[in-house]
Amino acid sequence: MAKFQPVSVKLKDGGELLIREAAPEDGEALLEYLDAVSGESDNLTFGPGEFGITLAEEQEYLRKMQERKNGIYLLGILDGEIAATLSFAAGGRPRIAHVGEFGMSVRQPHWHRGIGTALLSAFLDWCHETGIIRKVNLRVRADNQRAMALYEKCGFKVEGRMSRDMRVHGGFVDTVLMGKEID
Repeated sequence: MAKFQPVSVKLKDGGELLIREAAPEDGEALLEYLDAVSGESDNLTFGPGEFGITLAEEQEYLRKMQERKNGIYLLGILDGEIAATLSFAAGGRPRIAHVGEFGMSVRQPHWHRGIGTALLSAFLDWCHETGIIRKVNLRVRADNQRAMALYEKCGFKVEGRMSRDMRVHGGFVDTVLMGKEID
């Protein structure tokens, strides 16, 4: 049985989002997506041209993610193109194999359609189903109120704040640490 069963979600505007696990053959499209999304938002940990991964490295990373029982890379597909991604990796040692951090992004033309909620919900369902994941963490820019509202809506709680965690356009930005316990 596959680690993640693809799911189709009806969006607020009636569009149909397919959520599925990324595979090595998605590497090229994923790198194109990451290049595009990096120029659309300052909320990511990388800007345009900063991702720095070759196609071969990306394909190998995706292959390894498919093999991990406590990690996943999800794609949100709209009209055959990647509209959103969510990647999560838990620790490799037994004492931390139950906890990890995720990152999520949505292409700007698709903001406010419910894609983030759908992707996060599918991911949290997967976490419950694994029987392994017991805690999910994330970092979010302290000034990204929309993202924090989404995470709080999905049960995440603020656990701390890191000052000067990101440097964007020559200035420092704090990040808020949030977490959710998985029962």
